[in-house]
Amino acid sequence: MWPCDLLNPCFLPQAEMDLEKGLEMRKWVLSGILASEETYLSHLEALLLPMKPLKAAATTSQPVLTVPQIETIFFKVPELYEIHKEFYDGLLPRVQQWSHHQRVGDLFQKQASQLGVYRAFVDNYEVAVETAEKCCQANAQFAEISEVTVAGGGGARAPLCYTHPDYPLLQDALRISQNFLSSINEETPLRRQSMTVKKGENRQLLKDSFMVELVEGARKLRHVFLFTDLLLCAKLKKQIGGKNQQYDSKWYIPLSDLTFQTAEEAEPLAIPQVPDEELEAMKIKISQLKSEVQREKRANKGSKVMERLRKKLSEQESMLLLNSPNMALRVHSRNGKSYVFLISSDYERAEWKEVIREQQKKCFKSFSLTSMELQMLTNSCLKLQTVHHIPLTINKEEDELPGLYGFLNIIVHSASGLKQSLNLYCTLEVDSFGYFMNKAKTRVYRYTTEPKWNEEFEIELEGSQTLRLLCYEKSYNKTKLNKEDCESTDRIIGKGQIPLDPQTLQGKDWQRTVIPMNGIEVKLSMKFTSREFSLKRMPSRKPMGVFGINISTVTKRERSKVPYIVRQCLEEIERRGMEEVGIYRVSGVATDIQALKTAFDTNNKDVSVMMSEMDVNAIAGTLKLYFRELPEPLFTDELYPNFTGGIALSDSVAKESCMLNLLLSLPEPNLVTFLFLLDHLKRIAEKESVNKMSLHNLATVFGPTLLRPAEKDSKIPTNPTQPITMGDSWSLEVMSQVQVLLYFLQLETIPTPDSKRQSILFSTEV
Repeated sequence: MWPCDLLNPCFLPQAEMDLEKGLEMRKWVLSGILASEETYLSHLEALLLPMKPLKAAATTSQPVLTVPQIETIFFKVPELYEIHKEFYDGLLPRVQQWSHHQRVGDLFQKQASQLGVYRAFVDNYEVAVETAEKCCQANAQFAEISEVTVAGGGGARAPLCYTHPDYPLLQDALRISQNFLSSINEETPLRRQSMTVKKGENRQLLKDSFMVELVEGARKLRHVFLFTDLLLCAKLKKQIGGKNQQYDSKWYIPLSDLTFQTAEEAEPLAIPQVPDEELEAMKIKISQLKSEVQREKRANKGSKVMERLRKKLSEQESMLLLNSPNMALRVHSRNGKSYVFLISSDYERAEWKEVIREQQKKCFKSFSLTSMELQMLTNSCLKLQTVHHIPLTINKEEDELPGLYGFLNIIVHSASGLKQSLNLYCTLEVDSFGYFMNKAKTRVYRYTTEPKWNEEFEIELEGSQTLRLLCYEKSYNKTKLNKEDCESTDRIIGKGQIPLDPQTLQGKDWQRTVIPMNGIEVKLSMKFTSREFSLKRMPSRKPMGVFGINISTVTKRERSKVPYIVRQCLEEIERRGMEEVGIYRVSGVATDIQALKTAFDTNNKDVSVMMSEMDVNAIAGTLKLYFRELPEPLFTDELYPNFTGGIALSDSVAKESCMLNLLLSLPEPNLVTFLFLLDHLKRIAEKESVNKMSLHNLATVFGPTLLRPAEKDSKIPTNPTQPITMGDSWSLEVMSQVQVLLYFLQLETIPTPDSKRQSILFSTEV
């Protein structure tokens, strides 16, 4: 079933066709598609009917077919059935409730995006038919089964009206379909040979991706291809003008020879890391270039200017892509050679390992390729690749959304489907600037098959498009390293991801969802708040409270220089949180944070006891929430423009003079509280080797919290039609706030005219 039938110009209706007739015609077209899909599904069902008993018999003493024969004959048929069943189930209710406003283009677009399955089916087709014929000749029982004739649905299909809102989606589906069909029609003997191994079996591409390889201490961008019998690492070459792409093979490992390097074999791995400040500078430059590109588009200026800007943007994004990932995936060949890839998250590392391990169950013999065979295989990658572009935003479609900016509240409810009692916890990852970071972690739920965490987290989104969830089994054996990656003693037992859809998350209500993973299901609830609403500084309605009250009012009431809440939180964090990995970055449980907030607001005498029993990330979250909810930022609304202007000065002497004078211009409670916090954050950074929190990481967390102006001075757009996808201008403002705090964190000392600075800091009297 192809979308090209829907856009054939020969069938386009006349412009004068009235709306009712056009509506009737489109419904007739779709009804015909539904009928052919129903027929096609029935044929696929008939084909799948004998597969289950054949598989069951394969494990007995008298099999009809062997497991490899079954997998060859029925290759990708179940997947094709699921694709068409999902399409049919999505289309049927829309046709039944047909109207002028009903759309179906997304269904065709999604089906077109899954053409890789058809590619695999087509590549295997000849071998499948040949295998089935041989099995019929050798086995009378299978010959009887195979007498059932399966034919695909077909027939001419008329188009939908080209003026319908579905037209852009259907055009995209048509483009994908035409490219796919062209690639099949242009098959050459060279390609057929490159995909057939000596035994006559068909070699299929299972997965490919752009990855960073560590080569003699240097980072290199590679395109990695996982085939049914080998892993191929290649370098993408571009000819003049960016056309006629080619791949150069760097190395390959037969899957029968591949292992994940063990702790005993691995030498200590030195990963070259770019300082956080340089990565931040890349992000700032990327945001600036994106803004310039948008301005050029609006101004309709010359293509040369646009081309120059896009080239610079591509260079900066490529540098960020190359230098961001730091998590090692090691692969080892039995011939003694080892290779290291750097990726951004545990999710991707687990994904590659799972696919490789699963395929290794079917690969038994080692082999080597001749130089000619390797060259032909490498040439075939251009036809076979599923990832066609380096993952840069410059390569994305023009109309693709930039992602979400704001706060995502997530409740991790429970998990089901476990076969045995385990100690379980979950982590949450979201993407930003193309790579993923761990943002939250549930507590460990011990010895259960039905963990019920019911924990809420608040995660800040920076252009995020995807939420990932990983479920781990906690290991309490500290002496037992994970032999595969030498980093973690905990085992991933499930992982899943869902897109962060702006339309779905637009409402204010909680959205419940389920993430399936390896037979396990984790239930979540999500609620998104865009920056337009989440970053408002709202004065508290509780005049005797602490949160949302001016800091001068609180310190005067408490007869202190630094608010009690700040001193208590920092004291507890320094007591037991200095070595906590991701302290201040990893979210605490929202219910614990709210309980502490209430305790401080009501002057609860037992607040110190509560804190001693809570997870330290909740205490860190409470402190961040206090600064975030101040009705005026610690750096004040009045001085905020001066701070952001001062940090942009190029002359270092002028910058230091400006920044220090501005800092000393803060009201005394603000200044003393900031210096108190600054000393604490520097002590946190001294433990960076353990807690993974550098000065830059801390500045990223606290910069916007301490500097972001109140609503009346904010640059947040107020256009109600675009509350979610604010991108580059906002990112530039946030990055400026980060740079201001980082500047003070990097100063060894902050000279003040007050010779009693230390006594002021630790005094509790006015």
